Amino acid sequence: MPELIPNDLMLRRRLAEVYRLYEEPAEAGRWMYLEQDRDAAETSAFEARYQTASQRMRALAWQGPESLAQTAFAREQLAAVRAACSDAMGRPIDWDTAPSGEKAASRGSAFADFLAGAGCLVTVLVFLAIWVNGLVALFD
Repeated sequence: MPELIPNDLMLRRRLAEVYRLYEEPAEAGRWMYLEQDRDAAETSAFEARYQTASQRMRALAWQGPESLAQTAFAREQLAAVRAACSDAMGRPIDWDTAPSGEKAASRGSAFADFLAGAGCLVTVLVFLAIWVNGLVALFD
């Protein structure tokens, strides 16, 4: 549902209230990010969970230009996040073409992927060595 109506600030406020009931400050901060009377702790939790501007753009799920926002504060927040994302990406970004984040995620996990592959390779080699050793011992 939030993806269908991300520009309705009242709906965003209600979603924040629901997440407060579930004690999810990061998600409450996500949905209150465009409100001037937002809670600083929730905003900090949101910014800690979504650390990059592109992650925040995707999390905010805004559609269309900032001018569609109902308040000046929301327009300023949206413009600041979009500008930070454009700076980080090195090219202009708009809300309808927010980056997917796959490249950013793959950069951070390349070393982890290498370690996982190396671990699998070592495991297979150890297994083969034990198997060959057992086979040789069988015929001795």
